[in-house]
Amino acid sequence: MMRIQILFILESLFTVAAFSQQAYFADGYHGGIYGHYPLWHTQFMIDQLDEHPDWKIHLEIEPETWDSVKSITPEVYARLKKIAADPRIEFTNPTYAQPYCFNISGESIIRQFEYGIRKIRQHFPDVKYYTYSSEEPCFTSALPQLLRSFGFLYVVLKNPDTCWGGYTKGIGNGLICWEGPDGTDIETAPRYTCEAFENHSTWQTAAWNNSGEYLRACFDAGIRNPVGMCYQDVGWKNGPWIGFGENIRNRSIYITWKDYFSNIVSEETAERYKLSQEDIQVSLMWGSQVLQRIAQQVRHAENVIVRAEKILSMASVEKNTSFPDSLLDEAWRTLMLAQHHDSWIVPYNRLKKYRTWADEIALWTANTDQISEHIIQTSINNNTADNNQSRGNYLKIYNTQPQPRTEIISVEISDKFASKQINLIDCKGKIWETAIQTRENGTYLTAQVSVPAFGYTTLRMEEKPKQKNKTQILSSNECIMENDSYLIVFDLSQGGNIKSLIAKKSGNKEFVDTAHLHGFNEISGFFYEKQRRISNREQPARASVLEDNLFRKQIRIESMIDESPCIQTITLNHSQEQIDFDLQIHWKNNPKIGEFHQTNWRDNRRAFYDDRFKLNVLFPLALNNQKIYKDAPFDVCESRLENTFYNTWDSIKNNIIVHWVDVVQQDSSYGMALLSDHTSSYSHGADFPLGLTLQYSGVGLWGMNYAITAPLHVKYALIPHRGKWDKAGIGTKSNEWNEPLIISFQESGATCERSFLQFDRRGYELTALKSEGGDLLLRIFNQENDGQPLTIQFGFPVLKCEEITLNGERLNTDISLQKNNSITVAIPRFGIKTLRLLR
Repeated sequence: MMRIQILFILESLFTVAAFSQQAYFADGYHGGIYGHYPLWHTQFMIDQLDEHPDWKIHLEIEPETWDSVKSITPEVYARLKKIAADPRIEFTNPTYAQPYCFNISGESIIRQFEYGIRKIRQHFPDVKYYTYSSEEPCFTSALPQLLRSFGFLYVVLKNPDTCWGGYTKGIGNGLICWEGPDGTDIETAPRYTCEAFENHSTWQTAAWNNSGEYLRACFDAGIRNPVGMCYQDVGWKNGPWIGFGENIRNRSIYITWKDYFSNIVSEETAERYKLSQEDIQVSLMWGSQVLQRIAQQVRHAENVIVRAEKILSMASVEKNTSFPDSLLDEAWRTLMLAQHHDSWIVPYNRLKKYRTWADEIALWTANTDQISEHIIQTSINNNTADNNQSRGNYLKIYNTQPQPRTEIISVEISDKFASKQINLIDCKGKIWETAIQTRENGTYLTAQVSVPAFGYTTLRMEEKPKQKNKTQILSSNECIMENDSYLIVFDLSQGGNIKSLIAKKSGNKEFVDTAHLHGFNEISGFFYEKQRRISNREQPARASVLEDNLFRKQIRIESMIDESPCIQTITLNHSQEQIDFDLQIHWKNNPKIGEFHQTNWRDNRRAFYDDRFKLNVLFPLALNNQKIYKDAPFDVCESRLENTFYNTWDSIKNNIIVHWVDVVQQDSSYGMALLSDHTSSYSHGADFPLGLTLQYSGVGLWGMNYAITAPLHVKYALIPHRGKWDKAGIGTKSNEWNEPLIISFQESGATCERSFLQFDRRGYELTALKSEGGDLLLRIFNQENDGQPLTIQFGFPVLKCEEITLNGERLNTDISLQKNNSITVAIPRFGIKTLRLLR
């Protein structure tokens, strides 16, 4: 013990003698009632602050925690409430459930802040927010504009003591001015370029404890006032993390981030830096079945809840329909909990005696789905009954996107129509032909319909004589799908891989690289117990026609991956650019898939990093000098990666697909977009084709066995196109894919057609439209437009339009409402704008 104290003092004296600069340290606590929060900890924090007057802390506590603290320990809660606005305490991450941010939608991030700040305000109304900082890598490139709009002044891009899921790239040696994708900037304390990884650790950087080695590196790099950081897990009993009084490590000074920015480094010049999403170097257990299901459940809930808000806004305008605010609040609450970072990185940890995070997420997202569907159905039908049970003779079709859509629909109808033909007739008397298809699970009507922007159309079903459809011709080795857009040839002798994909509307461009080692749409991975790569190309496949009519071509390809059956359903819709794939693998047992069998999960070298060895669906493309673009929350990233491959913790790359990834030729003449139904990872390199990660099975983080326990089921789509992603409208097409038309049966067609609002140009996303206190709140994201002003035509009376910040503050100038009931707004590329419509 004496030797340790002497070494500590010598290190401190050496550091101070060698350098005249002053070091600072940001201490605090991270956790919450869902992550970890023993209720004695509130009293412990208060006592430690009383005992150490020079100590300062940051609180990154799940806001809902304070409900429990107030209920169970009211006296301690009252003491904390008195000191919550003390300058020694700073609240730095008020999000409701501390999401990673990089893996969810931009609208979800906004709601995380909105609901979290609201909850904290209920308990501590005097608390103000200055700095966003997190113990985990809870970052995404678009944070500057979001934080600024919520009133934040500063950001910290360090997470030195909890890098299990990754870290940010070292950027500069001092403050930076972080520029977001829309041009908004914010003063930022980055992970310094000189901030190395901690020796003998696979979860820390050197800034976690202000060691002499870390400070020497900072001083050598010219950093006058370096800062370290550690947000301790709630429940740790250390008190001041690096000592107190005369024993503070290297005579560091505890400081809040607000004081550090506003007083210590306020005179420093911050280097401007446009942060790329790939500078956020993060990785989770991509491909593991448990995480895949979580990502799918969260994506579905994200999609359905914003659709519910949009449908309710239509009903509030048209029929004055309303629901208690508490209902949607609860739907958002359970979705936000499912987005908790622990949901994604420790899904097997137990929250309750019998349920894991993964179990809870299934329940939480099911609750969000149930409430949202109830709101949709009630808003459409003005009652709580399931309207589809009545099967009326009218179809009412809703479009929640701000542009008109002409698409193929397919809806189950009564079996009495199985032997008949039906026309759909709109309110103008136009006849829309249909096709009737009897399948294993019922009778379906397929048709092409047009629906106005952000509104609905009503179509009357009318019987007519049955007509026959032709059937595709299949050979034993080949299957051909063809419609007005594509000619696709499947090689059944090679597992049903695609050997030709010609895009007719793109100059008959062939998109398959037939000379590549891998097949197109091949399913392949390294089965390490068998020590070889296994592919579905190894066994022949068989094809069957599910639907073949003017509107839709759909086939089923059945193949094998080793001993496990694969079933793919491929769909082509008339005049639609995406090719839809529905993949199921009915696993036999639990095959081990990955690079190797991991024995020590803490090793720097890890089996679950290199996605080339996981099960992938692969797409070798006939595109020269390929470049990658990929979406991120309120951003699109042009990849700077030479390839996506890494296999050690200290070399993580950001190879995440949130909604889509797009591969284009160097000259941007042609491209192919891949859409995914869940956040995952993708693979790509000079000698490896674009691949979507499907499955990993083996040891993962914290030594857990990430096993295969059920069939795999994923959906993805391909969009061949001309030009770059923005000119091809990939973001808009992804939005439409995630928000399909809503179809409802009606007994009558009272109101035939209506558009509640319409954007005059594509490229702008309507991320939210919701009722709020009798008004409507509308949010727009400019994803693809180069900056031409957007005109919004309203289909209902609007008295006034105000622009507001994300924290609800009204900006100085109102937006002029034109005589024709429209407004025009200017939004920079990747910018968002929130409007309040007074009715």
